[in-house]
Amino acid sequence: MFMIVVGAGSIGSSLIDIATKEKNNVVVIETHEARAKEISNKYDITVLNGNATLVETVREAGSERADALIATTSNDAVNLMVVSIAEMLKIPSIVSVVNDREHSEFFRRLGINVLENPEHVVANDLYIAVRRLKVKDLTILSQGDQIFRLVANEGSPLVGRSLADSAKRGTIPTGLLVVAIEHDGKKEIPPPETIITANEVLTFFSLERASDELIEKLTG
Repeated sequence: MFMIVVGAGSIGSSLIDIATKEKNNVVVIETHEARAKEISNKYDITVLNGNATLVETVREAGSERADALIATTSNDAVNLMVVSIAEMLKIPSIVSVVNDREHSEFFRRLGINVLENPEHVVANDLYIAVRRLKVKDLTILSQGDQIFRLVANEGSPLVGRSLADSAKRGTIPTGLLVVAIEHDGKKEIPPPETIITANEVLTFFSLERASDELIEKLTG
């Protein structure tokens, strides 16, 4: 894949590292000369020390053959201008970091995929890691939906019942769905009649933030 990465800060640098390791063709646009030079010295890629809010800079980066553009700067106004140019130049896939959630709608009106407030996401993950020791993994999606994994212990009200029965009883509330089960290292997508056994790892999808009380209840 040919991708243009705008911004080589902490997020952009991590993205560049991942993309190059996956053998993608990456071009970086970075306004800060020292940072641009650092990335150029570290990776065998094209780095433009320029202003990505100018159409000619994005064209110089190879917009006509780019499969994707990702805007990663800490300035939402810059990111919005960049993705607007990318949309005008008809780059097929456009993604942007949105640092302030209140700005998300401006990006979505353009049909842009967004990663909202990455600093908040990291802070929330740190809170989860400390506060919810029973949650193995948690991912927050852009609209506030969550995906998380937990172990159903012996005392969990889920154990010994089917998923359909637990949903009917309200143990699994509306807006929460078990999307995968792991047992003895094997994973499966469970049908409603699946009966939960102790110590299985359950992956949940939730339409809203799952409360601490609900997590405690489900784990047992």
